[in-house]
Amino acid sequence: MDNLNAIKKRIKSVNDIGQMTSAMQLVSSAKMRRSVQLRQSMYPFFTLCAESMQEIRNNAGEIHNPFYELKQKAEGETWKIGYFVLSGEQGMAGAYNNNMVKIAEEHVQSKILENTRKNISTEYKLYVFGRPAREKLIRNGYNVDREFSFPIAEPTFYQARNISSVIKQKFLNHEFDLVYLLYTNNRPGKGMVPVAIRLLPVDLKAVNALVTEGVQDAGMAVESGNPLEYAPDPTAVFDYLIDTYLNAVLYGAMVEAYQSEQMARLTAMQNATDNADDMMKKLTLMSNRARQAKITTELTEIINGAEQVDRI
Repeated sequence: MDNLNAIKKRIKSVNDIGQMTSAMQLVSSAKMRRSVQLRQSMYPFFTLCAESMQEIRNNAGEIHNPFYELKQKAEGETWKIGYFVLSGEQGMAGAYNNNMVKIAEEHVQSKILENTRKNISTEYKLYVFGRPAREKLIRNGYNVDREFSFPIAEPTFYQARNISSVIKQKFLNHEFDLVYLLYTNNRPGKGMVPVAIRLLPVDLKAVNALVTEGVQDAGMAVESGNPLEYAPDPTAVFDYLIDTYLNAVLYGAMVEAYQSEQMARLTAMQNATDNADDMMKKLTLMSNRARQAKITTELTEIINGAEQVDRI
C-alpha cells in the first residue's frame, strides 16, 4: 500500500496543477471568443480581395506584374525561397507548434528534393513567428533567420501591413524568387489543418481554395451578369490592388493562426483539467484505502497489545 503522506503530497500537487490548467482554460476561452470576433470581422474583407483579384485574372488575359509572373529556372540555376511560418509564441497548446514545425520541414525537404531531380539548386530561409517553433527548427539544423522575431498576440491589420512591406521589399530586391506562407487554417467541419500557400508570385488558386465555396470563382459584378471594365487597363488595376491583396492575405493568415492557437490551447487545457480531475478521484480512492489500512493496522496492534497484557 502506498505511503499515506506520499499520496497526500501527490493530491496537493495534482490539485495545484488542476487549478492552474482551469485558470488557463478560462483565459484561453476569453481569447478564443475574441479571435472568433476578429475572424468574423476580417473574413468579408479577405473574401472581397480574393474575389477582386480573381475577377481581374478571369477577364484580363495576360497580367504583367513582378508580383504575378512566375519565372522558370533552368538546369544549374538556383531557386531562392523564403518561408514565413506562423506558429504560437507560447507552449501548452497540444501539438499546434509541432505541427507547424512538421509542415515547414516537409515543405523545405520536398522543394529541395524536387529541384535536385531537375538539377536545380535550392536556397531557403525560414522566418518564424513564435519562439518554440523557431528554436526547434534551429535545433533541427534548418536555416532560420535568428533576428526575425514577431510574436502573434492579437493580430492587427497594421502589423500585417508592416510585415507585408518587408516581404515585398525582399522580393523586389531579388532576395527570393518564391515566398511561401505557412499557417494553420481553421475550417468548419475540417478542424485545424496546417497549410502552405505561395504568397509571391501570387497564386490565386491556392488562396481561393481557402475562401468559402461558391464565392471564389466570381465576384458580385460577374454574378449579376454585368460586364467588367478596367480603367485604364487590367494590369494597372492589378498593380493598384496588389498591396491591399497581400495585406489582406497576410492579415487573414495571422487571424486564422491566432484563432487556431487559442483553440488548440483551450482544448489542451480542458483535457489537462479533465485528466487532473480523473487523477484526483483515483488518488482520493488510494488515500481512503491507505487510511483505512493504517487504521486497520493500528487496531490490530492495539488488540494484539491488549491480548499480551491479559496473558501477563
